[in-house]
Amino acid sequence: MAEPADNQGASPAPARRRWLRRAVVLLCGTPLLGALVQPPAPADAAETGSVDVQLTTVAPAAPVKGDTLTISGTVVNNGRETITAAHVGLRVGSALSDRTSIDEAADRNGFRAGTDPGEVDQAYSVKIASLPSKVSQTFTLTIPVNKLELEKEGVYPLGVSLSGETDSRPYEQVLGIKRTFLPWQPEPAAKRSQLTYLWPLISTTRLTAETGSDEVQTPVFLDDSLADELRTGGRLERMVSLGKELPITWVIDPDLLYTVDAMTKGYRYRTPDGRVVQGRNKAVAEQWLASLEAAVQGKKVVALPFADPDIASLAHQGKDVSGTLGQLRPATDKAKQAVETVLHVTPSTDFSWPVDGAIDPSIVNVATSAGAHHVLARSDSLQETGALGYTPSAARPIGAGATAVVADADLSTAFEGDMLSAANSTLAVQRFLAHSLALNLQKTDSQRSFVVTPQRMPSASQAQSMAEALRALQAGRWTQPADLEAAAAAKPDAGVNTQVPGAGQYPDALRKTELPVAAFEKIRTTLNTLDHFKAILTAPDRVEIPFGNTTNREMSTSWRGRPQDAGHYRNQVQQYLVGLTEKVKLVPKSDATLSGHSATIPVSVQNGLVQDVQGLVLRVKSANPTRLVFGKSGQAEQQVTVQGGHSQTVKFTANATASGPVEVTAQLFTENGVPYGKERRFTVEATEITPTVMLVIAGGVLLLVLAGVKMYASRKRVAARAAAGDPAEPAGDGGEPAGDPAEPAGGGQPADGTQPSDGTPDTGAQSTGRSGAGETVDR
Repeated sequence: MAEPADNQGASPAPARRRWLRRAVVLLCGTPLLGALVQPPAPADAAETGSVDVQLTTVAPAAPVKGDTLTISGTVVNNGRETITAAHVGLRVGSALSDRTSIDEAADRNGFRAGTDPGEVDQAYSVKIASLPSKVSQTFTLTIPVNKLELEKEGVYPLGVSLSGETDSRPYEQVLGIKRTFLPWQPEPAAKRSQLTYLWPLISTTRLTAETGSDEVQTPVFLDDSLADELRTGGRLERMVSLGKELPITWVIDPDLLYTVDAMTKGYRYRTPDGRVVQGRNKAVAEQWLASLEAAVQGKKVVALPFADPDIASLAHQGKDVSGTLGQLRPATDKAKQAVETVLHVTPSTDFSWPVDGAIDPSIVNVATSAGAHHVLARSDSLQETGALGYTPSAARPIGAGATAVVADADLSTAFEGDMLSAANSTLAVQRFLAHSLALNLQKTDSQRSFVVTPQRMPSASQAQSMAEALRALQAGRWTQPADLEAAAAAKPDAGVNTQVPGAGQYPDALRKTELPVAAFEKIRTTLNTLDHFKAILTAPDRVEIPFGNTTNREMSTSWRGRPQDAGHYRNQVQQYLVGLTEKVKLVPKSDATLSGHSATIPVSVQNGLVQDVQGLVLRVKSANPTRLVFGKSGQAEQQVTVQGGHSQTVKFTANATASGPVEVTAQLFTENGVPYGKERRFTVEATEITPTVMLVIAGGVLLLVLAGVKMYASRKRVAARAAAGDPAEPAGDGGEPAGDPAEPAGGGQPADGTQPSDGTPDTGAQSTGRSGAGETVDR
């Protein structure tokens, strides 16, 4: 049906109105239709992160006006499709307001449209025409700093992104991004923070208690691995080489100095198969010590107690084991002596460093008992309430004349990760610098002092990253270096938290790695054994020094996380000490027979040591004093001194009061009555000889003599007659018929065993039976 024509000045005809409505619907629906057929907008990180972006260089790390910023890195296509028409671009966000914002930005992953800033001028981007799957490509962005449009001082987030297309998404999209930070302080700040960075020279325990028998007592090492840390490129060599050019405070375990110094005098070490061989890295040790001595001149040196004892383990597990805490003060005294002797500088020994700076009241008490007035804590242990609105200075008075020097946790843990990767190191350095600048920009009128306590034993790569961060601060635009003593002496902020956290707040993870109570009990056993051993030595320092040092090493913080190694080390120390004590011993003695009323019984003492022993008492004791006595009682004792490598025999007079076996015990004692070594037992058989028996024996001997005389005289008369031609005497006159074949061999004794000349015996036949009851037996 045809529509009527529109009349001029009238309303549009119905047909026209329907056409208009269709046109409006069509026009309005076009965007919706476009949205349905158009590819979806770029998703965020979870969907578009197919490219891994790594930053290996940000230089300069903290630029100033007029600098050119260079950022290098790699992009890796982890997706399945080739990326085309790609480019790497730089994105700079607005200055971050506080340290929390820095941490949040560092933890973000992926690209977020509308949240992440746009790219800086694409004229400075790097084009990549094609990036196939699983292929990496290096890049270098170079851009003048003034193109970044940085405004006020602050920490600016930097994002380096790769944008491109794929076959499934043929439009430009962000496929990967990596974020870091750019600290911006172009001019020196009016108020600069004081920054104290500790540079720890600490290693694991290497020395055993075993020494040679030579004059210098050549030490024996667990292995030869320390040489690897000392030689060029090794961990400790890098710490010294890097540290000598940096504004740091050296924190040294004196045991490390003692150990390396021992290497310079000649050393031996155990091989994996248990042999002890001569060490050949004396020159390496000499070179390292010479470099360290030069590096510390004019620098502040803090000496930890000898062998870096585990303060927290002592406080939680060892304080109730007698004698344990008594080892701390000598360890502090030895620390000062070792540093002065080896490095020829005077160290401070007024600082204690619990593991990870975690403290509670018992840790503080133990730390200060060794003479330290300052405890190195960390801000994640002694935390602020936030009432100040800024981070306070490190020094906090905690009562009883002690000061907690609270290190900043973010700065202290900045380089604990794997720094072998240049990408990880670069991010760590930039984040460290960002936090240090953010600290200085906090709103407060007072100058503050901050302390950094890094991990105790940084790797070579971690040390390198630490050094790069400190070099970036050397321009001094927002920090200035200070030593640890200055930080401890700084005026505390008013209103700062000085409440030491309770025992329940100590981290469970740290508590699980502490030395157990059994470890301290084993150490006590070793100390007791050592005390008894020293009491008999003429040169006790030959064992007191090596074993005393080893006792400190058994408490070392370096055993954290290595319970099996720690237990094995303690067992070896005790076994070696017991082996030395057993070189002084009683020689095993066989049973003895005592004939008569008294006799001398010898007992020998052997000394297998190279030095003389003295102060020993040898005591023998009869198990049955009614039968066998020594002197007037059942026991006797004598002082014993034995030369090195010799034995000494001690004689005791024993008296028997009755026949029969008696057990005798021989035991060595120290002069204060403590048993020394194993006792020896042997049996003395007492044999009785009565007067009647003695008479019988004497009579028999006399008859034998008389018979002999008579036989001699008879033979002489026969010979004389034969010479004169007289006939032989008749038998029976006492002569012996020469050559009579009937005479039994053996001098004419009849076959019945009697002597013709023998008289009647003067004793009757003795009974071989047992004596009757009440029978008197002559003694």
